[in-house]
This record gives sequence, C-alpha cells and structure tokens, in this order.
Amino acid sequence: MTESSELHDIKKPGLGLALTPVVLTLLVLGIQLFYFGDFTPHIPLAIGLAITGLVGIKLGYKWKNIEEGVFHVIHVSLPSVSVLICVGMIIGVWIASGTVPTLIYYGLIILSPTIFLAAAMILCSVVSVSLGTSWGTVGTVGLALMGIGAGFDIPMYWTAGAVVSGAFFGDKISPLSDTTNLAPAVTGTDVFSHIKNMMPTTIPAMLIALVIYFVAGFTLIEDGDSSFERINAITSTLNDNFVISAWLLLPALLVIALAVKRMPPIPSLFAGVLAGAVAAMIAQGVGVHDLLTYANSGYSIETGVAAIDSLLNRGGVQSMMWTISLVLIALGFGGALEKTGCLESIIKSIMTKVHSFRSLQTVAVCTSMSTNLVAGDPYLSIALPGRMYAPIYRGMGYSTLNLSRAIEEGGTLISPLIPWNAGGAFVIAALGLGITTGQVENLLYIPLAFACWLSPVIGIIYAQLGLFSPKATDEERQLWKEQGEAIADNSTIDPATAKS
Repeated sequence: MTESSELHDIKKPGLGLALTPVVLTLLVLGIQLFYFGDFTPHIPLAIGLAITGLVGIKLGYKWKNIEEGVFHVIHVSLPSVSVLICVGMIIGVWIASGTVPTLIYYGLIILSPTIFLAAAMILCSVVSVSLGTSWGTVGTVGLALMGIGAGFDIPMYWTAGAVVSGAFFGDKISPLSDTTNLAPAVTGTDVFSHIKNMMPTTIPAMLIALVIYFVAGFTLIEDGDSSFERINAITSTLNDNFVISAWLLLPALLVIALAVKRMPPIPSLFAGVLAGAVAAMIAQGVGVHDLLTYANSGYSIETGVAAIDSLLNRGGVQSMMWTISLVLIALGFGGALEKTGCLESIIKSIMTKVHSFRSLQTVAVCTSMSTNLVAGDPYLSIALPGRMYAPIYRGMGYSTLNLSRAIEEGGTLISPLIPWNAGGAFVIAALGLGITTGQVENLLYIPLAFACWLSPVIGIIYAQLGLFSPKATDEERQLWKEQGEAIADNSTIDPATAKS
C-alpha cells in the first residue's frame, strides 16, 4: 500500500477525541504540580505524546506518520536549542570574564533601588527592540539585572517579571523579530502595518506596567541603611574577586552590534562567547582549561558571601539541559497534536461558534494562548490560528491586522508565562529562578510580568467596545481578490524559524 493510499484512509478526529490527549495531559500536569508539588513537566508531556500517538493510530495513522510530525517540529526547533546552548556558554564565560560582575557592579552603584524595577523594564525594552530578540535580552542583560535586583534585596520573581515584561516587548514590536514577521506573514499583512496596529495595546500595557513597577519599588525597599550595607558588601566582594572595568562590557556590546547589523543569532552569540573568553584570559587570568569547564559546566566561586555565590555560580551548557529536554518533549507533543489533526479539529469546532467580530477577536487571542499552553511552541501558536482564522476575518470584512495583533499577543507575549513552553522554560533557566530545585514561589514572576498579559487583555476589551478594530480597506479587499490563492497558500509556511 502506498503512502498516499494510507493517508486516504485516515479519519478526522471529532472534538471529543481531539480533546482527549489535551485534557489528560493537563490533568497529569496538574497532579504533578499541585498535588505532588513537583515542577517536572517532562514526564506528563511525554505521557501526553504517547496518548496522542494512540489517538492517531485509532484514526488510521501509522506510527511512522506520527513520528514524522513529531520529528519535523523538533527538527525545525533545533535553531532554538542552539540558542539555548550558546546562552548557557555565554553565562558561564561572561561571569568568568568579569562582564556580568561589571554589569552588576555598575548597576548597583548607578541605579536607585526604588526605581530599579521600572528601570529594568525600560532597559530590557530598549535592548530587545534594538536586537529583536527576547531570548538574547533575557540571557544577557536580564541575567545581570537579576544580580542587581538581588543586591537590592528585591525578590527574584519581581525582577524576573520586570525583565520578562521588557524583553518580550521587543519581540512583539521590533521589525527584526522573527515572531513579529511571522504573524503578518500568515495573515496576509505587512510587518510595519502590523507593528503600527499593535501600538494601541502595547503603549497602555507598558505604561501601566511601568507605574506598577515604580510603586512596587518604593514598597519593596524599606530599610535604606540595610540596603546600603548589602550593596556595599556585594560591590566590595566583586572588587576583591574580579577586575572590574568598563572595557569588560565589550563582549556584550559586540553581541548587540552584530544583532543590530542583522547577523544570524547563533554566530552572534558564539562571537560573544569567544570575546568573553579573550577578556577572561586577559583581565582575569583565567586558563584555557578553566574556560572550557565554565562554558560546559558553569562558573564556580566561593567568596564567603552567600549572595554573591548564589548570583555567580551558574551558567554552562549543562545548566540548559533541563530546559532543552523540556523543549524537545513539549514540541514533540505539539507536533503530534498537529499531525493527527487534533489541534485543527479543536479550532474548527470553535470556529463554528463564532458569529461576530467581538467573539472572533476574543477567540483568536484565546486560541493562540491555548496552543501555547498545550503545544509548548510560540511559533505554532501564531501560525496555526493565523492561517485558519484569516478567511473568517476577510469574510466579515475586517482587516486581518486585527488577527495578526491577536495572535502576536496570545502567542509571543504569553509564551514566557507558561513554564513548559519553550519561552517559559528558557526564562526559568536563564534567569536562575530555581524552579527545578523546589523554589516554586519564583513562578510568581508570571503574574508580575504585567506587560505580557495586560496587552492581550486590553486587546480583548477593545474588541468588545469596537475600538481600534479596523475594517478592511479597499486596497485590502482588492489585494484579497487578486491574491486570494497566494494568501491561502500561507498554510504551508513553517511556523518554526530560528528563535533569536
């Protein structure tokens, strides 16, 4: 029997069957997290993958067909895995070189504790807009800001919330960002119109978050003398153990410069590793063997000051393996759900209930969020609803700019708020939130990343009120008429481009 005849015998799953692997997986995840109090979602997601495989076999798929879907998504995610590996090396080497200690040192001296959270969000926003990469911002500038926040005795989850809010802001509106280009591509709009149409939700969300971080800064910092003593102890210890110099910021500036020149992310990050290694040998006198160890296993130091040791004993490729294994399993699960038609069946069932623009816009946002939650892949959460809902927007006479904004906000911005999603797993690992060691309270960064979840909420409110919800222009209607087939062919666009 040929492959085409095998596929011809395959059935489409009904809603109940399509929901089965999703519901059971979330149930096992909930038991693992809330009943056992153990945040290790790898096995629940692997169980979900197995259940999806059984559903696929029931529908007539051969295991090799399901396997193709699993490995296809994993294959196209390998650039993201490569970024994780490079960031792990950067963290270990940049600490050894003195780059991260210098950033922490100057940050503690220059920044005021009361405005730190607001400043952290603004700084990450500027860097991420310039680079077009949330992951690169989190893994470099975000790491240093976590150290500064610890010096100010600000809870880790507050600092992480501000870093994530600012970093993923750039991944939403920078024309250099992969997801910002993917959203208009799958909906048939252009990137600059897409960015302009996101301003009505982005600006209020960022301003509200900024005000909250300002207020929180004054609330969290209570004892000025105690804070000063802590800062002085950290800066003195950094001075005692590292050469602190402004020129040690050159590795970070090199990565930023390469990104601005639109160099590919992996070579840019690896160039940062090499630059950090040279700086470590020249400034800190680190040997080649030690550098190789730091790049692989992370930096290690015993200063006698617990705050410093907890800040600097991290990094290395091995520190990312928990995250990489989680990403691979989660994406494999998402690939199986897509291959077996489960995700498509669920979305089509939702589409039959949509009869107005208000409900359509709300459903588009929620579908992207749910795909992020279930499939663990921000690209799939943008591409799948984007290509499926676009014809409905055109049929209602609304601009697909509404759709591109909905899936960008439900996809890009919600990704770091789901711990088993590729974005969330990266944030947890890169910022050293310690979820894997039982510090589950650090998951509080999720509600504290205000800009990320406020933006889609504001977008849904606009839809209910009919605000900032453009109708299709005559030019768009003519474009749909002339290029309707080409737009429909966007279903072939691969959702997983290299995550920068």
